[in-house]
Amino acid sequence: MFLDTYKKEWLLSRFGEAVKFDEPMSMHTSFRVGGPAKVFARPESFDDLLLLVSWIRENKIPYFVLGGGTNLLVKDKGVDAVLISLGDCLKKISIGETGKSRVIVNAGAGVETRSLCSFAIKNSLEGMNFALGIPGTIGGGIVMNAGTAIGSIAHVLHGVSILGQRGEVKTIPAKDIKSGYRGLTFLRGRIDSSVEKIIILAASFSLAPGNHAKIKDEAGMIIARRKKKQPTDLPSAGCFFKNPGPDTSAARIIDQAGLKGLKKGGAMVSPKHANFIININNASAADILALSKDVQDRVENRFNIKLVPEVIIVEE
Repeated sequence: MFLDTYKKEWLLSRFGEAVKFDEPMSMHTSFRVGGPAKVFARPESFDDLLLLVSWIRENKIPYFVLGGGTNLLVKDKGVDAVLISLGDCLKKISIGETGKSRVIVNAGAGVETRSLCSFAIKNSLEGMNFALGIPGTIGGGIVMNAGTAIGSIAHVLHGVSILGQRGEVKTIPAKDIKSGYRGLTFLRGRIDSSVEKIIILAASFSLAPGNHAKIKDEAGMIIARRKKKQPTDLPSAGCFFKNPGPDTSAARIIDQAGLKGLKKGGAMVSPKHANFIININNASAADILALSKDVQDRVENRFNIKLVPEVIIVEE
């Protein structure tokens, strides 16, 4: 265990109420499940974030940067690490370079995706409506190259600012970033703080001036369609599995396997959207994992297709 009395006192003296110990992650994930994080930190400023990360790295303490907790499953045992939320320190949105056909919008990694979408609509900017209804934050959306059938983060990304392994801040232009399905890669590997120890600080997006009424009407239709097709009223992590291929929908093959409504404990495959696992009755992480394994096995046995989780599973 990394947290002795001295380290605990240091964290409290530097960050006060911005740090909590043995914090249930069920309070910070959209699944509403998950055991305690040894340390849960919400730095209140960029300087606080730099200080915390420097201290963590100096003491060789395991850590994980939390987005909105919307594409995450923390196991019931919890995690012996520092989980960092950027929602309090990196939450600004601003307009940068402006031209006749392009407007650059800057957003901190802690900005909620829906807030950026609303900002674009308010300022009559086209390009972000594809992300309407996608939960979570900009930082998490970049890590996963979040998207829908009508677009993804990579389509509008202009650049990414990161905190490197030696504490340096770098800006990576979009031309040096390779997009993939539910992931972005650059330089040596995937932008993933748990692997490369790189933290996404902010991103810039290339949007286009447009007609406010048209953008707003389109947004309304997208949101209505999403509510009709997805179980937005129950805890979930959105789509649980990646699509096996560009023309193969995970939801479709799970449905074809007759698995809608399948249950394990308090978890269920949504009758509304087969690629959603929903928490219907105080599910545990173990319930969700058992159900996802059952779905994987049944789909593989019937179609010889191995479904891969899109949801990040956090454990020791």
